[in-house]
Amino acid sequence: MTTDEKLPAARELMSELDGLPSLRQLMARVGVGQDRARTLRGVLVAEALSDTGMADRSGTVSDNGEIPAIEASPVAANSPITDTAEAHPDTPQARRVRGRAHRAWPVLVVALPAFVAVWSGWVGLGQLAGFGVMHPLPGIADGVQLDTAITLPIGLEAYAVLALGVWLSTVCPARARRFAAVSACVSLLVGAAGQVGYHLLSAAGARHAPWPITTAVSVLPVVVLGMAAALIHLIRTGDTP
Repeated sequence: MTTDEKLPAARELMSELDGLPSLRQLMARVGVGQDRARTLRGVLVAEALSDTGMADRSGTVSDNGEIPAIEASPVAANSPITDTAEAHPDTPQARRVRGRAHRAWPVLVVALPAFVAVWSGWVGLGQLAGFGVMHPLPGIADGVQLDTAITLPIGLEAYAVLALGVWLSTVCPARARRFAAVSACVSLLVGAAGQVGYHLLSAAGARHAPWPITTAVSVLPVVVLGMAAALIHLIRTGDTP
């Protein structure tokens, strides 16, 4: 539709607000992009100046859109428009606007108890499977100690988060997203199985994990490293074979 066809809706919005609408309001109400909204707003300014007899001789309108006889709406003065989020909801800029509207801190609150449970479960299972305190710098710093049981929750769960992010992304290559989808599901299932295994062994009073569980747990760091390296490679190389 042309600008003239959009003018009635813009005039109606201006009448409802009893003031000059902002670009954001025009984009959302009339359903136009930023450039068309700016044009409509200029026409509204010119019409308002003409009605009050205050239009200049050249018929041009100042860039700031200030009208002595009209009070600009509060939204117009709050923030400038940098994208067409309302009119084009699928653009990257629109997604950033929605991201600012939906803060991530509630997810952190929900994740905190899960993190504590996952951490304790993997560390406990690692200790049952033979992971324990080691001296990473023998002969250099003999007093330095490292409990290798922490490698399980750090590696596996961190990779699951990474893979989920790639899977749900709209900008990563298709091959990377497919690999991320499969590996994320596998990581989450393995993580769940590890938690179940630890709690069953703990409830039974076991002091050592059976050899199949020990074998599976011991190779997890290597498998996670391979999956992470493959995923990063797919992201960087794109969809080329």
